[in-house]
Amino acid sequence: MIAAAVAVMLFIVAAIVTVRTFSGVDHYETEIGQISDIALDDGSTLHLNSDSAAEVRFTDHGRKVRILKGEASFDVAHDRSRPFDVEARSAVIRAVGTAFNVRLRPSLVELTVTQGTVTVHSGNKLAQQISAGSGAVIQPRSVSLTHLDSRLIGQRTAWREQMVELDGETIEQAASEFNRYRAAPILIGDTRVSSLRIGGRFRITDSKEFLSALRLSLPIRVVDGQDGSVMLLYQDEQEPAGE
Repeated sequence: MIAAAVAVMLFIVAAIVTVRTFSGVDHYETEIGQISDIALDDGSTLHLNSDSAAEVRFTDHGRKVRILKGEASFDVAHDRSRPFDVEARSAVIRAVGTAFNVRLRPSLVELTVTQGTVTVHSGNKLAQQISAGSGAVIQPRSVSLTHLDSRLIGQRTAWREQMVELDGETIEQAASEFNRYRAAPILIGDTRVSSLRIGGRFRITDSKEFLSALRLSLPIRVVDGQDGSVMLLYQDEQEPAGE
């Protein structure tokens, strides 16, 4: 399939990340379809998801990272004398020796803490502590804490293993998740398709698995576009399945 070939080609360069340094600030950026693990000078690791960017500035007194777009995960080296601050829009997330994930969504910041404890400052709100197994939805005027079970944590961090994990999401939601890793999108051409649901664990390096699962388990016809895009149409019973 054309779309699958495009996805595989994108991940051949998965280890490449753009790095620029200006005035002591290191800028890291991934292209669509790239995931990168970046070793920082303090022993911490910055993991950048597809189409993401971050700025890193370390001094003798502190460690600061600003997420510019996309999603990032952090394994923070312990150094109590130099707090590790992550700026995500209006929020500042502070850690010492911790692991957590931050995703910039259109109208909010989604925080997932997988190890240790972080402190969240947002606007003029009082700082809140969030420990492993919990998360937060951060908006300009509010920080809402949430308890996360192991399933949801695994789902949010599956990208670190180059996987997309679905658990009853709608096809519209699933396609949106896969499109984060595709140069040519999966499109929905029939409103009847949007609300269908699917579960499973799929490699983001190859859309073929996901598209095959749609054909086999749901009334969906998959039509490949010449530009590498894919159109999902409702499969009426009398129609043959598309390729």
